[in-house]
Amino acid sequence: MSGKLDEQHMRVEETKAPDVPEDRRMIGALLRIPREAATRQVLAGLAEAGFGDIRPAHFTVFQHLPPEGIRLTALAEAALLTKQSMGYLVDDLEASGYIERVPDPADRRAKVLRLTARGRAVEDTVREVIRQIEASWAARLGQDEYQQLVRLLRALIAILSE
Repeated sequence: MSGKLDEQHMRVEETKAPDVPEDRRMIGALLRIPREAATRQVLAGLAEAGFGDIRPAHFTVFQHLPPEGIRLTALAEAALLTKQSMGYLVDDLEASGYIERVPDPADRRAKVLRLTARGRAVEDTVREVIRQIEASWAARLGQDEYQQLVRLLRALIAILSE
């Protein structure tokens, strides 16, 4: 039995990339580390474009705010935050001119949050930085490896969305 296991182990060893050391980190770290690297690059790109007051906590607002706008309660629910926590972030972004509160067309008593022109400029900047990150990662990993990574992540997301 030991010989059979050694043979299987050798076949597994042969399939490893020779220049990549064994990494025993768990999936959480494997997902978190690239996300944090991307976050740092996005923050640097935003600062360079004149949006240095944007913090990572603000990203959740931008990620869940549809172009037509949304009520605070629905935004908090979409982002899995309390209304109070989301309210703090929205107040901060409103004070900086990224978000505005406008009357809800369906109920004039209620307010809808939507991006200002400055907020849309942040989104445009983030998209451009993300394009640069994707190009850099594809160049460093190799286009085929990068495309495989993207396909696998999309497949995982589809499975988790079921």
